Amino acid sequence: MRIFADSGSDLPKSFFDENDVTLIPLRVLIDDKEGDDVLEIDSKEVFDAIRNGKHPKTSQASPEKFLSTWKELAESGEDGLYIAFSSELSGTYNTGVMMKDQVKEGNPNMNLVLIDSRCASLGCGLLVKEAVRLRDAGDDVRTIERKIRDMAAHMEHLFTVEDLDYLAKGGRVSKASAFIGGLLNIKPLLHVEGGRLVPIEKHRGRKKVLRRMLELIEERGAELSKQTIAISHGDDESTALEMKALIEEKFQPKDVEVHMIGSAIGSHAGPGTIAIFFLNK
Repeated sequence: MRIFADSGSDLPKSFFDENDVTLIPLRVLIDDKEGDDVLEIDSKEVFDAIRNGKHPKTSQASPEKFLSTWKELAESGEDGLYIAFSSELSGTYNTGVMMKDQVKEGNPNMNLVLIDSRCASLGCGLLVKEAVRLRDAGDDVRTIERKIRDMAAHMEHLFTVEDLDYLAKGGRVSKASAFIGGLLNIKPLLHVEGGRLVPIEKHRGRKKVLRRMLELIEERGAELSKQTIAISHGDDESTALEMKALIEEKFQPKDVEVHMIGSAIGSHAGPGTIAIFFLNK
């Protein structure tokens, strides 16, 4: 069985290489340089560009990439499972569906399941990791699909950004939601609802918003000691590691993973973003 994931999952290239997962990269444009997320443009480059006043742009994974990938799967005769970044944040999932329909016309026996995770960053990444674990344990594609859809429905995303303007410019939150608070050091707290980014609270100062994130993990989390919690960051590893230590001390989870946000999501979230992912009740 083959597993596919796009770069909206924010997993490092090493994960794809080591776990036999096929990467479908989103595209990133900085000035005149356009390239595949993860493979050709890395997130450090994106965050440095934003700090220098540039505005990286992103586009969905290319139809050609999907077409060639699905054709290869059809020819192999293997089952396939694609876990996609939220369709509310990217057209990538819908392109994957269109290209699947096209390939299936000539290959009616192709067995490919596509899941719109309605998740982003490591919220999606945790689903991909679980799918790999289930595949390696011998589960079939339909069993994995059922378990991943259930897990996706319970995936909690909590995050704060340094500047909501980045998300507003990319159309990822409405301009009305981009709280005007820079002068007052107001920091937004957001979550994902129905696959969309939704601001839920605002706090004065970064320390307060990070403390509130810990409170919400406690309020919303289900059996945290049995979970892997994930943290992604916008080139702010020191804060991410500080949060990791606090989460470990307070909740004793099975594991806490920390990764830098990928260049596609990073282009919209911007430097200084801290996001935490876990399963809710």
